[in-house]
Amino acid sequence: MKLFYATTSPFSAKVVMAAHHVGADVDIVPVDITAVSETLLAANPLGKIPTLVTDDGLTLYDSRTIMHYLDSLSDEKRLYPKNPEKRATVARMEALCDGICDALVLVVYEKRFRTPETWHQPWVDRQWAKARRGLDYLDENLPGFDKRLNAGHFALASLVGYLMLRFPGEWEEHRVRLTRWPAAFQKTFPAFRTLKPHI
Repeated sequence: MKLFYATTSPFSAKVVMAAHHVGADVDIVPVDITAVSETLLAANPLGKIPTLVTDDGLTLYDSRTIMHYLDSLSDEKRLYPKNPEKRATVARMEALCDGICDALVLVVYEKRFRTPETWHQPWVDRQWAKARRGLDYLDENLPGFDKRLNAGHFALASLVGYLMLRFPGEWEEHRVRLTRWPAAFQKTFPAFRTLKPHI
């Protein structure tokens, strides 16, 4: 299988960590998301990452779609519980973390692609408000490690890794439990150190 990804992308990091966890044999193909990649466009008309191409030639995109596919590859290390209520709880955690990442990526793009004269501060403030509410919720509702890792853990790990990369010193504030969570996660999943979002 081939996975088109970017090292800085939290959505890519989530999928890469999950693939590592379930033991999927995946070739990682770095993509420059600021340039046009004909290879990526041939696989995904949206030109977005992550995009997975399976051994059978099936192309999957959107990180959650890929996560569900990875979940089907291993009976021992499932990313989503079989119990409907527990599965919904994990899916909600993943959706929350992905939503916060969406808001943070918009903040990064606003700063990167607009000049200071056209930078719209109210838009940035609105995205940060979403992120802060979500982070406050996470600080009070962190998933533990008493059972097997799941998609919610990897979504949270990719989110925190992205915060550490792009917003150091801007998110920790009073969130002591959330700030300490990455170190605890790395003890359970040592590959976090190298697979989290990075330059």
